[in-house]
Amino acid sequence: MSIIARFEIEYLQYLNAEGQAVAELPPLARERERLVKLYQLMSLVRVFDSKAIALQRTGKLGTYASCLGHEAAHVGIGAAMQKADIFAPMYREYGTQIYRGVKPREILLYWGGDERGNNYANAPHDYAWSVPISTQCLHAAGAAMALKIRGEAQAAVCVCGDGGSSKADFYGAVNVAGAQQLPLVLVVVNNQWAISVPRHLQSGAQTLAQKAIAGGIEGIQVDGNDLFAVHQAMDTALKRARAGQGATVVEMVTYRLSDHTTADDARRYRDDA
Repeated sequence: MSIIARFEIEYLQYLNAEGQAVAELPPLARERERLVKLYQLMSLVRVFDSKAIALQRTGKLGTYASCLGHEAAHVGIGAAMQKADIFAPMYREYGTQIYRGVKPREILLYWGGDERGNNYANAPHDYAWSVPISTQCLHAAGAAMALKIRGEAQAAVCVCGDGGSSKADFYGAVNVAGAQQLPLVLVVVNNQWAISVPRHLQSGAQTLAQKAIAGGIEGIQVDGNDLFAVHQAMDTALKRARAGQGATVVEMVTYRLSDHTTADDARRYRDDA
């Protein structure tokens, strides 16, 4: 018996849970003014999220999906993208969307039941929210195929959760991205819970990033609470995609600090809720 191939998944982290540097910081760390703006956006998203939940609890907004705990991941994704890149979100990437020009008012319109919220005035390359799980992955793969056919040096980015990485649409996107060398970045925001299903019951894989291996594309796991790690991984993946070097799965490990949505009560299945 012989071994045909070996694979490994790298883990990227610059800051530990206490905010201390555990590796030499990337170039973004030297851009002081930009870092202040990114911090301000993360703070804005935290306040927006709290306000949206309050609006829902008082009957002024429909069911709402909180992004509490995802701020660094979402803002880092947006900060690494170019304006002309295509973005196919899930349903809680407010930091990415606001960075790319979506107005908070448009987000509130959508969660208030008004589809005009999906008609972004300042984000023409952003797709509508996708509540059906992981359908946006194939939408992004199709957009990436179009970019490749047209010879445009841009990339498509989609975001799903850890639960979404178990869906057929995710695997289909990974497969076609590898077979066709598509300029695609598939982000898996691993917040440890698919509604009430914990990570260890969703997949027997040691990492979710390694799902890229079956499709013949790159995979990396990063600390999703580390803005530097998120931005660096996305920047590398996007540059590879735009250069015609194929797709990447970026797993961002974080934690869902809130209920799944305002229609959920995490205390029924989670001790730390």
